[in-house]
Amino acid sequence: MPRAPGGRGRKPPVLKKFGQHFLSDPRILSAIVDALAPTPRDTVVEVGPGRGSLTDILVERSGRVVAVEIDRALAEQLRQKYRDRPNVEIIEGDFLETDLTAMAGKDFLLIGNVPYYITTPIVFRALEPPMPRRSVFLVQREVAERMAAAQGTESYGALSVNIASVANVQQVLTVPATAFRPPPKVASAVVRLTPRAEPLVPLASLDGFRTFVQAAFGLRRKQMVRVLRTVRGLSAERAAELLKRAGIDPSARPEVVAPVEFARLFELV
Repeated sequence: MPRAPGGRGRKPPVLKKFGQHFLSDPRILSAIVDALAPTPRDTVVEVGPGRGSLTDILVERSGRVVAVEIDRALAEQLRQKYRDRPNVEIIEGDFLETDLTAMAGKDFLLIGNVPYYITTPIVFRALEPPMPRRSVFLVQREVAERMAAAQGTESYGALSVNIASVANVQQVLTVPATAFRPPPKVASAVVRLTPRAEPLVPLASLDGFRTFVQAAFGLRRKQMVRVLRTVRGLSAERAAELLKRAGIDPSARPEVVAPVEFARLFELV
């Protein structure tokens, strides 16, 4: 049953189904916006504004803010809060189902305190056309480490490769669980994504590449020649030939194959 919007000065209850954890530390909030570095010329899309803690800063530093909130009560509260700010638009809905071009055009920045249970789909959505000029996300620290991991490290995996194929990743700062209400069970981190001038794979092929990489890391303990045989149904000879053409040792395992090597291999197969 839908919840009625909160009254004046009353906060809607936290909804666990949306993974809500609200950040209120002004220093951390300011640092997150600093990482995005919006200007009065920029349109900023905010994912999950919640009670508007980040939004309050964004409206002062940006030309226009489009905030997408899935929680009906919070969306209504935000509309009331910013009703006198013509540069703020509140959209009630699921970010994954929104039309970014219709909302923000083709030149925009993206920011959000991302629910942990849906981080990867939101990040991948941000790395598809129309791609924001820059994105900043507050995510679980473990996820941030996987996003920025280099090949050969413990955190390196499909997420690392898929992001590196189209964007550069920087981990900007760590945020303790105590900075949130209610506090999550894990620490968080802020990451900044900047699109590559030249992606490693054509944007039109991203879905296929992601599926290919995910399948490869599903066999991360196998040698790449076995991975390619299993994933693509190739003979051992053909798999070894393609791997050598891509510059990959057939006996290597996925965890040591660089993103650019995965991209070359994907193009060959």
